[in-house]
Amino acid sequence: MTAHPHRSLVVLALALIGAIALAGDGVNFKITNDGIVDIFVTVYDMNTRPKSVVVDHQRINGFTMIPAAASADATGRANISWTAISVDSRDRRCGHAAQTGLDNDASVNVHVDSDCAP
Repeated sequence: MTAHPHRSLVVLALALIGAIALAGDGVNFKITNDGIVDIFVTVYDMNTRPKSVVVDHQRINGFTMIPAAASADATGRANISWTAISVDSRDRRCGHAAQTGLDNDASVNVHVDSDCAP
């Protein structure tokens, strides 16, 4: 008996739908600039291999929030790292940190409170 050619297409379609559904199971969170200085922020998803950028050098004004999302780990939580640099090149300040175990609607405070490495 020969396999029906449409059966393989149905199986492939179901596999793709499952992959899309899993990819949609991300974690939504907020990135907040907790200072008065305008900054550029980059956020990395540490659950992907290699890590992927979820916010790419986005300007965030002082005390402003932006939404972001990252993939969930096996426990359903996001693990991210971030880097920030001040917009004003005359008074360059930097910051970075990692946050693990983020739930939906978590808030991550970012800031530039250190000298930048040469």
